[in-house]
Formats: sequence, structure tokens, C-alpha cells
Amino acid sequence: MRTFLLTCSCIIWMYTAFAQSRPIRADEYEKAKTFTVKDLDNDTYVKFNNAYVLDRYEMRKPYIITGDDGLKKRMDLYRLVSKDSMLDIATVIFYTNEKGTLYTAVLPMFNSNPEIWNKYFEDIHAIDKVEKNYVLKLSYVLSREFSFQLYKSMNAGKDVKAEAGTYGTDICFPGDEAVMLANGSKKLLKDIVPGDQVISLDAATHTTSVMKVKELVVHQPANYAITQLLAVHVEADDTKEAHVVRISGKVLQATPNHPVQTSAGKKQIGEVKDGEELLCIDEKSQQVLTYVVVNKTEQANGRQAVYNIVGEGEGTFMMNNMMVLQK
Repeated sequence: MRTFLLTCSCIIWMYTAFAQSRPIRADEYEKAKTFTVKDLDNDTYVKFNNAYVLDRYEMRKPYIITGDDGLKKRMDLYRLVSKDSMLDIATVIFYTNEKGTLYTAVLPMFNSNPEIWNKYFEDIHAIDKVEKNYVLKLSYVLSREFSFQLYKSMNAGKDVKAEAGTYGTDICFPGDEAVMLANGSKKLLKDIVPGDQVISLDAATHTTSVMKVKELVVHQPANYAITQLLAVHVEADDTKEAHVVRISGKVLQATPNHPVQTSAGKKQIGEVKDGEELLCIDEKSQQVLTYVVVNKTEQANGRQAVYNIVGEGEGTFMMNNMMVLQK
């Protein structure tokens, strides 16, 4: 799981890439999205119009990724090189779904201008709308290959705090977060009532118990700042032919001051950093697993009420299958 952290090899790659690259132009970016490779298994060096070259990135094996839906996807990375200067200008990502449909994304070098980066964000989120969890799978692959590019693409060069809405003492969750009940079913937080029995998880022993809800606290609608964490659990096996990956992702939203338990101790969710670990319950196996935070955003989510559970005792509860603390 430490592949999500910025390793020494990634730092070396970062400086090497800067020295041997140039920003991609807008016309080149659009052109690169049309490039295709006939045989992803064997074509490692492909020329286009005697002006550009697709060179399989360090001869990397493809990634074969299986998500929660059990469907296998394939991801291949190629360096895009300008033939006149032999400088890298982007990384082209070919994503093939289980039906053989190919989607292409062009990842700019980190020194490219903001307009190119914005176009990249639009393109990958457009793919995500038709290919569920595409961005999640892409994030994992990029974190394995070059963490600095991932950091750039995740944050878009912006200070996310600047986009935040109302901050205050209300420590709560949006009402559409799902709470795990003692019988294994789920219920929207806004529909929880006193007397409901919810799952509580012990962080030290990883054992579960039942906690009775005493009260559902409701805070009046406002344009609250909401922190969102994207966390993943990855099972990977490197075969001779490919990187075989099963990836599961979970999303948690809360006001920035709500407490959570991480591998670095108890923290407000707004202070959680990429690479820290959270405890989650896997829906299929019901096992307690460690999920690593790979992305955090914070912004105003529009005017809404927020909610919080008060339970008997000091137990935790499972929100979107992720362990959170009572305030």
C-alpha cells in the first residue's frame, strides 16, 4: 500500500521528466487523443505522421484491473514524444473495457499550462460517467507509476480551501450517507431514528458490536464546507504478462471538523492526508480491511441540512462502510 506515497524513485523520475520534457500544445493534445495502437501486446514504438512517437512507458506491463463489479479492465501507458526534439510531451493512457471498447486519455506533463490540465480533467471525468470508477482506477495506476503527476492532476494546481463554504462548530454528515445497521442492511443517515441499532467497530481489535441510537442530531440547512475522502483497498499480483489488480473504493463525506480514526491517530476529517489509512468493512466478505486515502477534496456542496448520530456509550459507527467516531 505504500505505493501511494511519494517514493525516492518517483522523486528521481520527477526531476528527470522535467529535464527531458516540454509542455504539450492545445493542438497536440487534441491530436494525441486520436492516436491508436493496433496491438497493445506487441507494438511498443509507434510513429505518427513522422512527427510523434508513442513509446511504451519504460516497457511497462499492462494493468489488468478488477473492481467491485468483477469486470476486468486493461490500462496501458505510452510516452508521447515529439520526434523533432525527442522530448516527452505527455503520457497517453489506453483503457480497454471488458467489451473491447477503447478510451484514450492524454496526461499532460506537470509543466503544462492550466488550460490543458482543465481539458484533461474534463476528459477523464467524461469517461468516468460511462465507465464507472474509471478515475479511481486511473488514480491507482498513476500513483504506482508517477506520484507527482497524480498530485498535480488530483489538485489541479488549486488551493481547495479557497473553494470551501461555511465553517463552524456543526460536526456532521450529509443526509445521504449510508449507515450500516446491525442486521447488515443500510439506511440513509437522514432516516435514522432513536432506537435503531447500528454496527460499531473497535479500532484496536477489529471486532464489531451493536450500538443503539439515542438521538439523530439535525443542523439547519446552510452552505456547509464538506470534506470528501476517496480511499481504496488494493490486492495486486504481478504476473509475467501484466499487473493484475483488484481495487475497491469508498467515499466518505463530512464537515471538516468531524473526527475519524486514521493510522496516524484521531483526526478531524479535514486534516486527514493522502496515504493515511482508515478502517472499513468489506461488503462482500464482511472483513475489516484497511483502505488508503488517495484523494481529499473540500468545497461547498450547496445549501443542505447535516446530521449526526448520538449513540449509547462511546462506540463508533460505520458510514458508507467506513469507521467514523462520535463527536
